[in-house]
Amino acid sequence: MQNGSTNSKSKTKPEIIDAWAQHPTLRHISDPIFDSLKRWTKMPTPTEEIPVEITIAAMDYAGVSKSLISAWVAPGKEMISNDDVAGFVKTAPDRLVGIGSVDISKPMEAVKEIHRCVEELDFKGIRVLPWLWSVPPTDRLFYPVYVACCELDIPFCTQIGHTGPLMPSEVGRPLYLDQVALDFPELKIVGGHIGYPWTEEAVAVASKHENVYIDTSAYTIKRYPPELTRYLKNHGKDKVLFGTNYPMINPSKALEGLGELGLSEETEALFLAGNVKRVFKLE
Repeated sequence: MQNGSTNSKSKTKPEIIDAWAQHPTLRHISDPIFDSLKRWTKMPTPTEEIPVEITIAAMDYAGVSKSLISAWVAPGKEMISNDDVAGFVKTAPDRLVGIGSVDISKPMEAVKEIHRCVEELDFKGIRVLPWLWSVPPTDRLFYPVYVACCELDIPFCTQIGHTGPLMPSEVGRPLYLDQVALDFPELKIVGGHIGYPWTEEAVAVASKHENVYIDTSAYTIKRYPPELTRYLKNHGKDKVLFGTNYPMINPSKALEGLGELGLSEETEALFLAGNVKRVFKLE
């Protein structure tokens, strides 16, 4: 028997993919709409553009292999444009995956832009945040986006739950996605930010509909509501995706306490990477 040998096998580090992140532009991180968040996140406002290498370094520190980084399109402005995202992805194509966004107030232009995002920029999904537009995801302005996502077989990503910025939260109630999923059963829908304080609604809608998922962005593991943890550990192991909302939360901070969840090896692998790879067709 050789010195130092052991009968136990060391656990392989799991693959980790961040389902919701941003590499921010100055336009995005300096926008006044986020001023209320800075009171408690203590995020400094930079004075020059942030290099992509900063985001990659944060991923490396936490062992994150890929991050899905999103554009931010709001009424009358592009905080992070689709072309910005394409440029960031080009800088680190093995680490960053593009998620597009569109101006839903211009339906035909939005549909054309979705096709450009997927067919020319190789983006893997589209994200639109209802609170930016002050309408729920059942509003008619969203429906051309859903049709385009179905035609291209890409997920529609959105925020569910409480809105951090000083905008109404009602449009983020997860129950709105029930009607969307009934109208578009083939549409993959990923609701980010857990759905709090309506997490039970989010779990109910994801349980009811085959193609509705929840991602945990904007919450550290220690802040997961118990109903989400129960769902993840039981019949929701295929339905919950790990996310950070970086740079609001660094990946290392978002992952603190992972072992305390008590997940099986299979469930942990699905949560950290397997589900996002399947939903966004990253393989």
